[in-house]
Amino acid sequence: MKRFSIVRHWKIFFTITVLFLLIGYGSMIFRGFNMGIDFTGGSIMDLEFAKPVQVSQVRDVLDKHDLGNAVIQLESSDANVKEARGVLIRTAVISDDNRKAVMNDMQSALGGYQIRRVENVGATIGGELVQQAVIAILLSWVLMILYITIRFQFKFAIAAIIALMIDVSNTLSCFSLLQLEIDSSFVAALLTVVGYSINGTIVIFDRIRENLKVHRRSETVTDMIDNSIWSTMTRTCYTTITSLFAVIAIFLFGGATIHNFSFAMLAGFVSGAYTSILLAGPLWLFLQGKHAGD
Repeated sequence: MKRFSIVRHWKIFFTITVLFLLIGYGSMIFRGFNMGIDFTGGSIMDLEFAKPVQVSQVRDVLDKHDLGNAVIQLESSDANVKEARGVLIRTAVISDDNRKAVMNDMQSALGGYQIRRVENVGATIGGELVQQAVIAILLSWVLMILYITIRFQFKFAIAAIIALMIDVSNTLSCFSLLQLEIDSSFVAALLTVVGYSINGTIVIFDRIRENLKVHRRSETVTDMIDNSIWSTMTRTCYTTITSLFAVIAIFLFGGATIHNFSFAMLAGFVSGAYTSILLAGPLWLFLQGKHAGD
């Protein structure tokens, strides 16, 4: 049975990629991002309840005031604790009247409490730290280019970095299109996506490099790339599926505070598998100055 030629159908995959990127960049330009309180600042309510409360109980109250994305932390030395008396709540900036309404509802629903601290705070991630995160990603790309160039060749490195840029853009596009909140955990997720995506691409490029050494004249370069991709397909699929199982479990059961973090991982991992399997090989072929079918 003849296998489906990924390289010969490159126009389909490139068209899908370009369309999604155009939609994503359009959204980023005209809609922007929903920046979380880590970037914009917010309000802190540090409360000590008379009786232990659960995160879900506090969040139910906040949901009534459209503050469901608030960060809620129970104060306890036990990381697995389900309830506690001390609760730290971080929300977007709210007015004094809204804060009073929230705290009154807290008392009605959860019982009496003492106020330990109530204040508005500035952003924990300023422009300087955002700039450092961008520099960290760019530096990782430079180091990857150096490593792949030494280990393989420069054109492999360029193809891999283009695929990574697409993965980062796709993840950003999803958050812009869906207007999901971007907080400090998103930066960590983005760096994780970069590391995960390059791994899948390197596996395929390593097989292409091995096959180049034993490449037969009767076999076109296109067929050689297709064979390399398909020979690593089982490993790539197993790695992707097992990783997605863990990420989906975190997304479904990890709680609201890490919901956006897990979604960023989910979007990035799917994009990483897509670019590694369907785009990286054809990109390298075109950088070699060849066409599909050569």
